[in-house]
Amino acid sequence: MIGMTLAEIARAVGGTLAPGTDGSLAVTGAVTVDSRAVEPGGLFAAFVGERVDGHDFAAAAVGQGAAGVLASRRIESDSGHIPTVLVADVKDALGDLAYALLNRLPDTTVIGLTGSSGKTSTKDMLGQVLAAHAVTIAPKGSHNNEIGLPLTVLRADGSTRYLVLEMGSRGIGHLKYLCRIARPSVGMVLNVGNAHVGEFGSKEQTALAKGELVEALPPDGLAVLNADDPLVAPMRERTAARVLTFGESNAADVRASGIELGPDGRARFVLHADAYGQPAEVALRVVGEHQVANALAVAAVALGLGLPVDAVARDLSAALPLSAGRMSVSERPDGVVVIDDAYNANPESVRAALKALGALARARPGARSWAVLGQMLELGERSGEEHDAIGRLAARLRVDRLVAVGEGAEHIHAGAGHEGSWGEESVMVADPDAALALLRAELRPGDVVLLKASNSIGLGRVAKALVEDGAIEEWAVEDGAIEEWAVEDGVAAEGDR
Repeated sequence: MIGMTLAEIARAVGGTLAPGTDGSLAVTGAVTVDSRAVEPGGLFAAFVGERVDGHDFAAAAVGQGAAGVLASRRIESDSGHIPTVLVADVKDALGDLAYALLNRLPDTTVIGLTGSSGKTSTKDMLGQVLAAHAVTIAPKGSHNNEIGLPLTVLRADGSTRYLVLEMGSRGIGHLKYLCRIARPSVGMVLNVGNAHVGEFGSKEQTALAKGELVEALPPDGLAVLNADDPLVAPMRERTAARVLTFGESNAADVRASGIELGPDGRARFVLHADAYGQPAEVALRVVGEHQVANALAVAAVALGLGLPVDAVARDLSAALPLSAGRMSVSERPDGVVVIDDAYNANPESVRAALKALGALARARPGARSWAVLGQMLELGERSGEEHDAIGRLAARLRVDRLVAVGEGAEHIHAGAGHEGSWGEESVMVADPDAALALLRAELRPGDVVLLKASNSIGLGRVAKALVEDGAIEEWAVEDGAIEEWAVEDGVAAEGDR
């Protein structure tokens, strides 16, 4: 963050200095909502959560080196005054501070991305591709809401060339709000699917909300749109910016041909962008054929920003999986492969994960494929139908063992039973603990097991336990970037919307 005094921060957010606060104190470190993550010279934002009040941690944050606190009430401490900027609403003030900081960074290109699925994986890939060419800031985990996005912005400084922002939405107006905090000059819409359709109301309403991103772009900006998605491609009519499309369609500006899925579940393809240079080969290091679309979206942004095709292909081929719970693959000493994709789930992402599971299992002689699946939340009236379809797909893909976890997954189990001659291949268990006990009892060396559900179902801890059952060979170095923003001093993160 650019150095700002507490007095400057107060002016930027429309706040006041608490009595006894020295306004000349400078904030030179990161802004955080987690008192445990305070940096010397940082700013601690005190949020009131459902179970924990961040104001109770303010003294500890200052004791650990914070220059000051952003708070909605005065904070008393036995050790003396807590340097505080008082505001009416800490969330709004955090957004105002991010807005003020970006106004001081005219040379920073802001890139926003949204979509029903794949945002975090794409953000990780895009951040790495751009970082190979200039200083780049991208979110940790899924910092994509009204708190996470400003926190990401506030990590930027005068050296930041590219600022990548994942933007989630829970309904009409949410992306518009985020774009007011950080107006992007580049906007990417990955897809519009059934994720959270119960909350949005329909896929068309989801598209209406997601399209707010491209509406916010300036006329000299760039909109990157999925040519293969019938609800995304028409968004070109909602922006004055230049448009680049990506996809497998021949009409796409940036497209792939010759897609092959290797025995490790990773895709290879030829990247085509006729207006930017000769085709180039890409060999992804992330797992799943669905990552090709994500890679094409990244390529379209990078090419639109002026990077050469061969460099983009090279950097895509070097990009690693960074965020935990999104197709994170580990192999145990006994040969069991654990695919942790349990951070989030929707029909599209579950189908993609099941196909990747099949590819990995087929490449390992004698391996059995296990799909451990829990409920996909926020699907509304289509929930039963969508879960039934996933069970039927698992049977058609010849998954060897299907474990449906929890009451909300009963339609997965039923769908599998209705498809073909499946019998004991599918089983219902009560909860994640029962799933873990079953897996520990029945997994054989060399088996491949996928864990996939909405985050709150808890299959992530099953994956973690399976991985920790022995020393693990990681398939990719995660470079410490798997930090998850679950609950930080009482502030819960939003899901991948």
